[in-house]
Amino acid sequence: MRNLILSAVLAGASLFGVTAHAADIEAGKQYVELSSPVPVSKPGKIEVVELFWYGCPHCYQFEPTLNPWVEKLPEDVNFVRIPALFGGVWNAHGQLFLTLESMKVEHKLHSAVFRAIHQEGRKLSTPDEMADFLVTQGVDRDAFLKAFNSFGVKSQMEKAKKLAMAYQINGVPVMIVNGKYRFDITSSGGPEQTLQVADHLIGKERATQ
Repeated sequence: MRNLILSAVLAGASLFGVTAHAADIEAGKQYVELSSPVPVSKPGKIEVVELFWYGCPHCYQFEPTLNPWVEKLPEDVNFVRIPALFGGVWNAHGQLFLTLESMKVEHKLHSAVFRAIHQEGRKLSTPDEMADFLVTQGVDRDAFLKAFNSFGVKSQMEKAKKLAMAYQINGVPVMIVNGKYRFDITSSGGPEQTLQVADHLIGKERATQ
């Protein structure tokens, strides 16, 4: 946990660091090429993954930059959010995300959950705290608690843990393009530069198809 917090601090310290110019983007600098590519969830599409934690302040600060970019992604790109599960409240928040996703309301409530934690001071660390908050957002309490403890959500938790291990991540936010390239705010030089790296790698993958 200490290393994860340190990673977040370092990420914040470099928010306005070195700008990533397309001509200068290369493996070993702004991104790492994984030794063993990870299969994508939708073959035939270029996958962009963001691993995050609702409790991470830098994930929250990344949202206003990331979301408009995601909305403009072309049809051949599939964007996927995956919660990082490093134990404790990380797992609780990850289970919250996966539950909302299973209920098909995550897209409506993702930003609201972030705001509740970072602006309203809610911990949302237990199912009851989560349910109390979600009721204010129009979510049925019993339906949420049933989904939260469902086999399907628990299966998705195990899948998320395995993917994080395969991506070899040790902090958040971090992005993966097409199961091959890993990069983050620190390596890229800032939030906007991170998306420049993503665009570069999307183009790189598109050229090979």
